[in-house]
Amino acid sequence: MALKELKTYQENAVDELLLKTKLLFKKDLDKRTLVFQAPTGSGKTFMLARYIEQAIEEFEEHDVCFVWVSIGKGNLHVQSQHALTDVFQGFPNCHLLEEEFFGSRKTIEKNEVVVVNWEKLRTKDRQTGEWKNILMKDKETTNFRELLQNTRDENIKIILVIDESHTNADSARALELRDKIVAPFLTIEMSATPALNESEFQEKVYVDPNDVIKEGMIKKEIIINENIDKIEDDEISSQELVLISAYLKRLELKNEFDKAHIEVNPLVLIQLPTSDAGADKKEFIETFLAEKNITSENGKLAVWLSEEKINIEILENNSSEVEFLIFKQAIDTGWDCPRAQILVRFREIRSITFEIQTIGRILRMPEARHYRNDNLNKGYVFTNLKSIDVKKETYNPNIIKSVYCKRKDIYKPIKLRSYYRNRIDYGDITASFYKILESTFCNYFEIELDNFQLGIFEINKEKLAEKNVVLMNLEIPDEIILNKTLDTKYFEHLSDEKISSIKNFQAHLSQDDLFHTFEYLIKINLNGFAPKRSLSIVKQAIYRWFKKYLNVNLLDNGIIYIQTVCLNNIDIFSKLIDKAIIAYKPVKEKEKLEKIEETEVWDPEWEISENRNFNPHTYKRFEYKLSLYDPCYLNIDSNIEKDFIEHLESNKDKFEWWWQNGNEHMALNFGIKYGNDSTFQPDFIVKYKDGKIGIFDTKAVGDREAENTLKAEALQKYIAEENRKGQNLFGGLVIKSGDHFRITYEQRYQPFKLNEKAWDYFG
Repeated sequence: MALKELKTYQENAVDELLLKTKLLFKKDLDKRTLVFQAPTGSGKTFMLARYIEQAIEEFEEHDVCFVWVSIGKGNLHVQSQHALTDVFQGFPNCHLLEEEFFGSRKTIEKNEVVVVNWEKLRTKDRQTGEWKNILMKDKETTNFRELLQNTRDENIKIILVIDESHTNADSARALELRDKIVAPFLTIEMSATPALNESEFQEKVYVDPNDVIKEGMIKKEIIINENIDKIEDDEISSQELVLISAYLKRLELKNEFDKAHIEVNPLVLIQLPTSDAGADKKEFIETFLAEKNITSENGKLAVWLSEEKINIEILENNSSEVEFLIFKQAIDTGWDCPRAQILVRFREIRSITFEIQTIGRILRMPEARHYRNDNLNKGYVFTNLKSIDVKKETYNPNIIKSVYCKRKDIYKPIKLRSYYRNRIDYGDITASFYKILESTFCNYFEIELDNFQLGIFEINKEKLAEKNVVLMNLEIPDEIILNKTLDTKYFEHLSDEKISSIKNFQAHLSQDDLFHTFEYLIKINLNGFAPKRSLSIVKQAIYRWFKKYLNVNLLDNGIIYIQTVCLNNIDIFSKLIDKAIIAYKPVKEKEKLEKIEETEVWDPEWEISENRNFNPHTYKRFEYKLSLYDPCYLNIDSNIEKDFIEHLESNKDKFEWWWQNGNEHMALNFGIKYGNDSTFQPDFIVKYKDGKIGIFDTKAVGDREAENTLKAEALQKYIAEENRKGQNLFGGLVIKSGDHFRITYEQRYQPFKLNEKAWDYFG
């Protein structure tokens, strides 16, 4: 694996996996199932490997081993074993089932990881019903079924990890293998798109795709058939078209990598059809590429087929000379080559639906970071399918863009100055908070920073006692009794029968309830920071402080101990968390300012793109005549936007065209700099018949007026500056009052409710 250190979201996921595992270990259940949902390209294998390492320490008294199941044909289990071994670096032991367990071994040892091929194990003879795999058959030596039974008889708990669990993991044979033969103490189902419904698992760990994109791990979007307007019926010409498009796109990307002094050679993946036509396609592709001086002999072409493997040894290196790879299905799941950026798919007899799993091999970023040039942050698919079907994704809904829209010929250059910077802030608390909380807690308890003299932990505990903090024994019972009487607001997540109707009560909590109550304590003190992205950092900061200054071991009952201490001393710790987060705000602002210089980009002559691709589920087709793009696809998220468009459409004598600015944060959209170096993307650009260009942002009356002030004044300042340079611009914020649209051109913004006279009627 290229990753050696956990990213923030990965560290948070591992921590949550350990906590949810601990909760399930405490429950008396016949089956324990934990779902781990993380996007393709997020490093699921790496996170689970780190989880295994820490679980071995965390659950030392339980005696655990791990059975890692790779689902899919081919040698994906071998790839998984190599990836795990690379992370483990010698401990724990990680073996392939067929290499280590061929009859001589009686059990899986404590802490051992065994990697198996799901497809090979589950196969039975259709007529006899006997297992086909030698490892499953009855024989004189120990088979896999007996190995597992022996392991359970030795009171070693089996944790079953199902990699890519959405694939064939719910068939009858697979369920028999999982539930009756492996019969694990705990099952972890890992996938970007889990197939289990909520009644089939007890706990779930979810990794937000936006967190993965934010860290630069995966591409921002996948564009299908960029700049290809129409696919012809003729098979040969359509094949050549997509190959030429992929070839030219690769050259363009390579040139842009070179300009940025980035040593990445983008790779094109060409997937052959699974039908008999695959051989003919391969010959056609090789002939086409040979004409471009791309062959296996000169090292620029690789082949990865079951019957033929050429130049695949150095394929995954970012600077590898291989430019094109021909393959079928063997690498469709479980293969990792982050420099792969373009995928070519040809027509097949069966239908093809484009979804995250289909394009997963081109999702990763080559250096696990985003670049200033946004073209390098995208993946590209070229296909000669006449009809492109894109699955509606609920997990990462807008990443695949398949609908092609073209700018109408009436457009003439507008040369607007546009501002863009990669989003540097998600309203979250980051790792720099650790030092702030440490300083805040130490100052309050009068503890010296970084003092680790002999006996210091007992001295520090005495200082907490002087501040009336009640510490407790580390032996935690199954039910946690809070000695502190708490306000019921901290228990919003609990069902009515668990709390009394009085405002304050003394709680008897399960560990699960304790976890959620502790999270709520943090949430109410976040002072405007995004809870979903900030919770884990604040929790980790608190845990680290207790470990560093009070020597609390986080691996046993330490986390539960810390949560209980905080809740039993809630008056103190609630104020301290609040104080630390307030102290962190200027640090956060400084971080943002430092990042701005690295990420902002000005385009002095920005134009509306000649063409654009949209997702067919997040964008809908409309039959508007004045839309600059044809066909017209829009993402309308408010009634006022729709009403404004209807108004433009009904005044064709005034308006030549209109364009809806994208709501995604990217350089393709028009932006104005405002506030603390933020990007404001007004909703609409409108071309008038008299040549004027209107820039408008629609708003609901009275909504977010503080933000409106910044945006409205930034827009008027922008218009004035550009008009002094010769532009013919006007515009402003637009609201709808009754049946009429109103607009303000004032340099000093005044809300409509405070001064209606500052708002003119919009023509």
